[in-house]
Amino acid sequence: MHTSPDGTEVVATRSDAEALASPPLLILDEVTAFFDKHGLGSGPLSWTSIGDGQSNITYRIRRGAEDFVLRRGPRPPLPRSTHDMVREARIQQLLRGQGVPVPEILAVCEDESVLGVPFYVMAYLDGLVITNTIPPNLSSMEERRATSAAVVDALVRIHSVDVSSGDLASFGRPEGYLQRQVARFSGLWDVNTTRSLPEVARIGSWLADNVPESSAAAVLHGDYRPGNLMFAPQSPARVIAVLDWEMSAVGDPLADLGYLTATYSEPGSASTPLELTGVTRHPGYYTRADVIEAYRERMDLNLDALPWYQALALWKASIFCEAIYTRWLKGERPHDLVFGPSLEAGVPQLLRAAAGFAGLAPAPL
Repeated sequence: MHTSPDGTEVVATRSDAEALASPPLLILDEVTAFFDKHGLGSGPLSWTSIGDGQSNITYRIRRGAEDFVLRRGPRPPLPRSTHDMVREARIQQLLRGQGVPVPEILAVCEDESVLGVPFYVMAYLDGLVITNTIPPNLSSMEERRATSAAVVDALVRIHSVDVSSGDLASFGRPEGYLQRQVARFSGLWDVNTTRSLPEVARIGSWLADNVPESSAAAVLHGDYRPGNLMFAPQSPARVIAVLDWEMSAVGDPLADLGYLTATYSEPGSASTPLELTGVTRHPGYYTRADVIEAYRERMDLNLDALPWYQALALWKASIFCEAIYTRWLKGERPHDLVFGPSLEAGVPQLLRAAAGFAGLAPAPL
């Protein structure tokens, strides 16, 4: 049996798991049997947790000389329509067939009796996720600019996939997507907070009153940022996989561009809890304006309303971050010593930034 730093059992055998009050995240004999069934390696398993996501859980599994990645949701109960691993795996399978760089999905488990939630297994990729450290092989000024260009290129490739027919058309209803987003998140605040922040309602009202008309329908990643991209470890800079498709949909492509640019770090930009790839503050990387212009050159879309999408992105982020903060206050994230506590001030920071994009006067302190 293996435990996390806070003492929570995360890996166990089936016999151990039955005696635990909280189900483990991995049950080794069940995973071994699943791997055997699908012809994924041979011999005993070893594992390590990878990534720093606040939502789903990802493991690197080594079996013999082969490496795999297993991705699952958190322990039940799960909020409705979230952590859908079967859907997340399916959209990657479809996009891979369209030439979008995503990991190869090797097997999907819909049977919740195996680990308590559905999960999937994908091929392991040897690459780099760039966050706060500039990779030595991509550190020259030329490679920094190429890295930024690759971020935009991958987004353009996703947004260029045809969603007018076929299986991808069933992944969402583009008509009314923006209105549904505003209405859905407006209803989530009260159930996810223990404090009063009137800016949430003020910005939400502005968003509802100023919804732009969508000019296109596309696959949306939903959390598109450099930290969800895997780059080849050697130059030239290129994206070999777009990761973390939990929030994907079919809708207005500017929602992705708004999120990317609103959360993008550049010299002089205000820090927020969503500054997850700080390297772009360094010289050589695109600025926010560079990202927007590079996207404009590739996509025949009117970007005049982009500030609305940027405000939407940070307003939504404030609401889901508040849910994390409330869980931390209730003691449901005992291992979280940094991110959860930071959201006391971090959520108001997001709201101030959202109000700025909306052109709203700052709320009185």
